[in-house]
Order: sequence, then structure tokens, then C-alpha cells
Amino acid sequence: MIKNKFIQLLIVFLVLNLVSCKDAKKSVANDFIINPIVANSVDRDLDDIKKDGVLKALVVYSSTSYFLYKGQPMGFEYELLQRLSKHLNLKLEIIISTDLDSQFEVLNRGDVDIIAHGMTITNQRKWEVDFTEYLYLTKQVLVQKKPDNFRKISWSALQKQMIDDPIDLIGETISIRKNSAYYERILSFSNEIGGDIYIDTLDSKLSTGEIIDMVVDGKIKYTIADENLAKINASNNPILKIDVPISFSQRIAWVTRKKSTKLRSVLNKWIISQRKKTDYHVIYNKYFKNKRFFNRRVKSDYYSLTNNQISQFDDLIKKFTKILGWDWRLLASQVYQESKFDPKAESWAGARGLMQVMPATAKDLGINDPTDPIESIRGGTTYLNQIYERFTDITNEVDRTKFTLAAFNCGYGHVRDAQLLADANGLNPLVWEDSVDQMLLALRFPKNYNKKFIKYGYVRGFEPVTYVNQIYERYQHYKQFISEK
Repeated sequence: MIKNKFIQLLIVFLVLNLVSCKDAKKSVANDFIINPIVANSVDRDLDDIKKDGVLKALVVYSSTSYFLYKGQPMGFEYELLQRLSKHLNLKLEIIISTDLDSQFEVLNRGDVDIIAHGMTITNQRKWEVDFTEYLYLTKQVLVQKKPDNFRKISWSALQKQMIDDPIDLIGETISIRKNSAYYERILSFSNEIGGDIYIDTLDSKLSTGEIIDMVVDGKIKYTIADENLAKINASNNPILKIDVPISFSQRIAWVTRKKSTKLRSVLNKWIISQRKKTDYHVIYNKYFKNKRFFNRRVKSDYYSLTNNQISQFDDLIKKFTKILGWDWRLLASQVYQESKFDPKAESWAGARGLMQVMPATAKDLGINDPTDPIESIRGGTTYLNQIYERFTDITNEVDRTKFTLAAFNCGYGHVRDAQLLADANGLNPLVWEDSVDQMLLALRFPKNYNKKFIKYGYVRGFEPVTYVNQIYERYQHYKQFISEK
């Protein structure tokens, strides 16, 4: 009897489990049917991304996520995306969000594959997108400005002038972006405390850091920010008070389309593995906890969020780039590649100065002091122009420039050899990408550099190919941050 009852209970359990599994599958399917935003989103997942070979990431131009400092692109999201693209063996394409309110629309339309911007995971947002595993935990805090004479008044007098309990926000106005987790939180909080908190909605193009600066400048009275962002921004502004919590701990993650299930699965595994690594925490601390680094760069003339400068040599680079007729930002990227803007830099091979011109070439160009920025950039651009004028057979401007940069790095003769090898292998000798660049790589093998028509022999092809790729990749970043004029 007991045995029969057990079997009956087991059958009931299995039936219920089967029904619940079917319901779960229906729920996932219904997401695509009931929700028109999800239903109309593109069917683009990891396989499609790999087929294209490019991971398109939407980022926010901000003091912690993605910016330029002393000629180098940096940021928490930027560094993680570099690691991710390498892990997936994909080329990374970064697209800056110009309107934070339209990010989900841009994602679902298929313009990007991922929103790599730390977003609070909320149920409301889950209606139209899905989140990855969390990157870190934080909480929302009130950002307010202390009185200008806060150092001269007593602690008790200061407390009377400040919000110290979030319930005191009843009747006050908080300035925040509308489509933000902060907006959702204030609506919920206002309901929880049974009192009205008024919301002043701000331009969706403003980053959290810019809004915090508005509090510092007295343009707005209160805003809300994630605690880690508030702390790092307040490190440069002791006049800010940021210790009043508005929420419990919240998960911060990246965003994917609901339909991108394979991509999300891979991302989740990768994020979980990254969170266990020391390097991950080093990167996080660099942007959210290292106050000294933050303060040093925000005060720098060569920090892209406050100045339209790449280096202290911008004017010289602009002047001498006219010889070439190139975008000065491209030459600036090459100078960074050569010396990181250090006029005293010297390579193992004896090249010196900003543009690392070799001694024999420097002599031919009339460079008396390679460490003199004027002489180095004048001589370097003259040499580039001489090389450029020799590639008259290449009509495409970008290809001709890439050939010129490669020849500057490894020698004109080796690039011409790579063209001959490309022609011999049925490739276009006048095209750089997937043609001559690959033949430069091939010239490190005896079967190629020993061919009768190869005049200049072996070349470490990896160096010029990497050289060109990195210069152009950095150039794309420069164009994002720095105007051409």
C-alpha cells in the first residue's frame, strides 16, 4: 500500500515537473510574441557576430568607462572589452552612445551587439533587454554640495544644512536622467516613504560624472549616483557629501538583446571567470578606487573629457602634417606608437626622438638633434612624404597611407617584396588588408623569402603589420574624442 502511494506521488511529481518545464519554455517563447520590442529586434547572435568577425560595443564616454589620457584610450569598460574581444577572437568596434535614452533601441535594432556600460539590473529594463552576469555590486547614494564655508562651521551646524536621512528629501527636487535606474529608484522610494520627491529630468547625453560636476558648480542641488562613481568623482571635490544611501546593494551588468542567447551564455561564463582573477580587480580599482590616478588625470591638459588635446606636441604635429596632407590625428597616433610622446625615447636599434628616426636616416634628413621635437617631427614627416611619393601605383588613399607607414617601420624594399609575393599568390598587390599585409607576415618563412624574385629577404612581418594596425586602431579612438581642427 505504502509502495503504491509512493509510486502515485512520484508520477504526480513528474507530471507537475513536466508541466512546469513546458510553462517555462512557453514563457521564454512568449517574450518574443507578447513583447513587440523583442519580437521586432534583429535575429543576430554569436554565430552571426563571428561570421562578421567584429564585436560592436556601445559605450559611454565618461571618466571611468572610456576616455583618452595622454594619447592612450583607457577606461574600465574599454579594458574589459579588449580582453573580451581577444577571448572571442573578434575585432572590437567601439561606438560611443550619443543618447543614453536610446541605447536599448540601438541594441535591438542591431546597430551594436552589446551595451558595455555598467547598468543597474532592474525588472523594468528586463522587459525589453537581458543582462549579463553582474560585473560588480554597488548602491545608489545622494550627491549634494556642502556649504562653501563647510570647513569653518561645526559638524552639527553642517548636519543641519544637509540631507542626512533620505526621508528628508520629501518636497525636494532631484535632478537625474529620465531613463535611468536612478529615476526608477526615486519613483519607488517616493512611494515607499509616502511623500512627493520632485524630479528634474536632465539631458540624456549627460554622463553621471558630468551631472555630479553640475552639483559641484551649483547648477543643480541634488542628484543620485552609483556609490563607486560618486566616490571617485568626489575624491577631486571634497565639497561633495555622498554618504546618504538611497538603495540597497544592486547588481551592475552589461546588456544584450533577449534573442542573443548564445552570446549572453558565453559572456556570462567569461565574466564569472574574470571576477575570480586578480587582474580584473586591479582594473576595477584603477578606475573606481585609485583616487590619486583619477585626480592626476582629470587635472591634466591631456585628458579628453576636459581638453581637446592629445599631447603637448599637437601644434607641431598639425604644422608638419601639412607636408603629407594627412589628418593630424593619424600622425599623432604614429608618434605615440613610436615614442609615447617622449622626445628622449631611444630604441634598442638606436632610433631616437619622437618619431624614432634611425641615425643614418636622421643624417640624410638633416636632423642634428633627434631629441629636439621640432627636428624630429620635421624630419619624420619629410621621410614619410618621401616614402608616400614612391607609392604612386596605389590609388586608394587609405591603402597608400598604410603602405607608407609599413615602409617607415620595416623598409620600403620589404613592402615592395610583399607586393610581388601577393601578385605571385593571386592577391591584389595594391591592397593592404588581407593581401600585402599577409604577405609581409609570410616573408618570415624561408619558402617565401628565398624565392628568386624576392630582393630583400627575411623580414619580421609581424612588426610592421602590428604597427599599422595599432596606429589605425588608436587613430579611430582619437577621432572619437578629438576634433580635427
